[in-house]
Amino acid sequence: MIRPFVDREEERRLLEEEWQKPGGRMVILYGRRRIGKTRLLAEFVQGKEGILSFSEDVAAPLQIKQFQAACAAFFDDDLLASLHIETWDQIFTYLARKPLATRAYLVIDEFTYLIKNDPSILSALQKAWDTELAGSNWCILLCGSMLGLMSDLALSATSPLYGRRTRDMLLEALPFVHARRFLDQSFPDALRTYLAIGGVPEYLLKAGDYDAFSTFVEREFFSRFGYFYREPYFILSQEFRELKTYQSIINAIAEGNTAPGAIAQFCGMDTRQIYPYLEGMIRLGIVERELPILVDTRRGVYQIKDTVFDFWYSFVFPNREAIETDTLLPSSLAMDRYFGKPFERFVRREVVPAILPGSRTGRWWWKGEEIDLVAVDDSVRRIVFGECKWGGLSLREARGVFSRLERKAAKVRHEHYPEERYLLVAGNVEGKEELRAEGYLVYDLADIEVLMGGA
Repeated sequence: MIRPFVDREEERRLLEEEWQKPGGRMVILYGRRRIGKTRLLAEFVQGKEGILSFSEDVAAPLQIKQFQAACAAFFDDDLLASLHIETWDQIFTYLARKPLATRAYLVIDEFTYLIKNDPSILSALQKAWDTELAGSNWCILLCGSMLGLMSDLALSATSPLYGRRTRDMLLEALPFVHARRFLDQSFPDALRTYLAIGGVPEYLLKAGDYDAFSTFVEREFFSRFGYFYREPYFILSQEFRELKTYQSIINAIAEGNTAPGAIAQFCGMDTRQIYPYLEGMIRLGIVERELPILVDTRRGVYQIKDTVFDFWYSFVFPNREAIETDTLLPSSLAMDRYFGKPFERFVRREVVPAILPGSRTGRWWWKGEEIDLVAVDDSVRRIVFGECKWGGLSLREARGVFSRLERKAAKVRHEHYPEERYLLVAGNVEGKEELRAEGYLVYDLADIEVLMGGA
């Protein structure tokens, strides 16, 4: 059964804009594997005429032959189908010279496979674009998953396509409000699942087979036959050659080494050596560099940004031997302790924008002190200091949180933000109405469920 298409409204609107504009259009759509690029394109081309070509990682002559067959089928051209075509230049010259009376699409899915096996396709496409296609009725959509190749060869200033593309679109993960539609789980379990795998549609489809988070991770992460058991290996091997070095760096960060020097020491490398690896993973969205908000410093820390990588390196990587021998007891893993950090990121990125629209949000730390979230709104000159707790809090514990926040706020306080508020987001907060009556902002999972349209 094909599931209903979820969200991507902005992306569909932009693609439709490109379709409606006159002349040739060239759109580059890219994003990590399993993010839903092919499904988005399939939705977009419904009711339209054109060529939909799915590329495979095979030898270049076979790729040309497959593309030739797709073009011949669209034009019903038996002669084209019978010709012996050896180069991309020949087939794109054919497309450029073929009259096209009405708007049509040319979708090349997994375009990176073509670049990888024969980079001359870029120059061939550039030549055809410059001579004929730019003024034609073709709407060309190039789609790719190998982000390194897409960035270096299709999107960079040195690419033959530079200056020709009319739009490029990075397809990102779904936010929780849409991701939850894939999951038939209780709200707390749906949130746990999201914090473990993120908003990647194909991952969510797999999780949607389970009605409980514990069953899902036990069968799909903690089994050597599970869907996710080798997933990070596969992604890294598609993008990088020095697999062990990248694995070591990610493992170092998962172990709590977030400063460049600490990461390098953990990996047995010189600090200067690790920066190219970190930059490569930042570009692919696996790792991110974080700077404290409202602090004038360039000394950032590195975190694992990709949700699946974060969960996998925290639980699967250190327990591979037990998983292989079927001796792992998932109940023994400190999962609730783990969820504190991803819950904190979730609150900053998805909850705070719903509570405090227009605010820019980040984490603050300085000289051993840390505040989970600081949200500032320059338009109303307001600053909000917040704490996130995955578990439940009593009224007394909640008051303690606010007391500590008020103490730390003195080190951040600035005359530009005369209005100060304090925020607590936790799994459950006893006496939250009493705290709200005192002027505090208090939200727990029940409130978040309402914010996310669940009740």
